[in-house]
Amino acid sequence: MDGRYVHIGRLLAGGFEDGEAAIRGWIYRTRSSGKLCFVTVRDSTGVLQVTVARGSVPDADFEGAKRALIESSVQCSGTVVKDERAPGGFELRAASFTVLGGSDNFPITEYRSEEHLLNYRHLWIRSQELTRIMKVKSSALAAAREWFSQNDFYEVTPPIITSNSCEGGSTLFELKYFGERAYLSQSAQLYLEAMMYSLERVFALTPSFRAEKSRTTRHLAEYWHLEGEEAFVGNQENMTLQEELVSAMVTGAARRNPEELRALGRDPSELLGMVPPFKRLSYGEAVKRLRDRGAAFEWGMDPGTNEERLLVEGEEKPVFIYNYPKEIKAFYMRENPDDPRTYLCADLLGPEGYGEIIGGSERETDGDRLVERLKAQGSPLEPYQWYLDLRRFGSVQHSGFGLGIERLLRWVCKQEHIRDTIPFPRTINRVYP
Repeated sequence: MDGRYVHIGRLLAGGFEDGEAAIRGWIYRTRSSGKLCFVTVRDSTGVLQVTVARGSVPDADFEGAKRALIESSVQCSGTVVKDERAPGGFELRAASFTVLGGSDNFPITEYRSEEHLLNYRHLWIRSQELTRIMKVKSSALAAAREWFSQNDFYEVTPPIITSNSCEGGSTLFELKYFGERAYLSQSAQLYLEAMMYSLERVFALTPSFRAEKSRTTRHLAEYWHLEGEEAFVGNQENMTLQEELVSAMVTGAARRNPEELRALGRDPSELLGMVPPFKRLSYGEAVKRLRDRGAAFEWGMDPGTNEERLLVEGEEKPVFIYNYPKEIKAFYMRENPDDPRTYLCADLLGPEGYGEIIGGSERETDGDRLVERLKAQGSPLEPYQWYLDLRRFGSVQHSGFGLGIERLLRWVCKQEHIRDTIPFPRTINRVYP
């Protein structure tokens, strides 16, 4: 902002009492009683009550304040007064009030259906709740980038239009690409592996796309994927990197946005306690825990939502489940030399039943094994030739991981549905607006 205007958050922090200040923003609430208008104004930092009295401002300003509807953009100046009755404990007694951009009758009122709010998502993202979530999200991403920088990772920019699948052909979005068949990326992993051979440690934040016909509270067709890849790293060290990253993101958000988190129902002190190490259970130990807790679960099954909730029951921190059976994981993972039935991989389950938030594995370095697995799943080899080349020219032990930003935010912000952790959710039945 220019030197004349002050963000509302600064006024609410104190130090401006009985002084002059000017603000600008949008009308959040408004009511009038003849000679006095009470206008609550919001900006990106908070809300402030502005009182506009007839005779204290030019007549045109008073009439403008009286007629202005919710979401009109305004600018006003006056005296900051401490008033415990006002939101935030302060109000601005206006000496001037200008409507910059008027508003029609706002189509969002109390007790609107979820479908209505989704149809007007372009306006609903102005709500206090979604604004708080987006601030927490921004802080978590900033903390992630700080962590990557401190741990010698380079940020890179892989493509999102690809010629091959990473996580299975059944969930690919196919598109025509200048007469050829191409797909929207499910993961940047294969390209990160290629870049790892020169930079050693790389990460990327990209959109990923999954054509899963799922209506659960934790699935999106388009989401933001934070992925890393590291040379000379095995599965156990990879888990250590993952827990450090998750810890940095959630504690960073807790330090930067404690008020937003409290308003969302999350005690920031809970997140500040999310420091490594996190508990690690092998898949076999997870099977035993599930059986002990009454689940009809057999070795080789893929834990679902109910099983993931049982696995973290009573845990205050996330829990790793590692070395899953091959049948339920992707082709690129390295076979566990101690138990060839399994891969060297891990998923980190969030506490309180929020499910998987990050997953990773050591990568297979044997090109022949990769060819066998691709053939076994019916995938054509031609689109993967470049990926197989990586095993022919100086392959090394390496590992990587992928974190779903919105899944992490769902846990951190205590959201029932993942759609409220992204500005414009894309689900099986939602592509508008």
